[in-house]
Amino acid sequence: MAKATLTISSRNYSSWSMRGWLLTKFSGLEFDEIVVSPDDAAARAEILLLSSSILVPCLRHDGAVVWDTLAIAEYLNEVRPDAGLLPQDRLLRARCRSICGEIHSGFTNLRSSLPVNLKAHIPGFKIWSRAQADIDRIVTIWSDCLAESGGPFLFGERSMADAMYAPVATRFRTYDVPLSDRLAAYVDFIMQLPEMQQWVAAAKLEPAEIEELEVDF
Repeated sequence: MAKATLTISSRNYSSWSMRGWLLTKFSGLEFDEIVVSPDDAAARAEILLLSSSILVPCLRHDGAVVWDTLAIAEYLNEVRPDAGLLPQDRLLRARCRSICGEIHSGFTNLRSSLPVNLKAHIPGFKIWSRAQADIDRIVTIWSDCLAESGGPFLFGERSMADAMYAPVATRFRTYDVPLSDRLAAYVDFIMQLPEMQQWVAAAKLEPAEIEELEVDF
């Protein structure tokens, strides 16, 4: 069987590429990377939230072509069931799918106001009230999950939820979003995962910059 391939765009800016890459890493599926330049029109539209259909990342495996991040998560759960991308308990699986769906389709104010930028650090960033509402909702999700599971991951063990919310952890770091000690510890924990360390290190080596995302807020 040919090795899977995963097409991604910018490591520094693309939250969707980060999610797809982490999900595939967490699954244990071996894959080769295909990196699309941020100068590519489709990739740039995706990164700048201008695309109505997000086609990157795209996983190709065993005849399947899967390009939606949530679909990638579900596909990987089917082909790598022992990876634990979803909790074993039925009720926890439902909750995990629900919060993954929420980050997949919502929080548009957070996305536009606090874009992912792993090279940046913007202390004293003024958060727009509507973005703060998104942050407050994420704080509630994380707090509830960690209180119930006991951590260190949202559902105790690593799941697709941690991959889906990993870009949020980077946003909270970039923009110095105030968090409780428990949630700050969760952000630190996610950022220290070997997979995240690998992704961030590669992001910092990217030469390309997207001017629209380099505004001095």
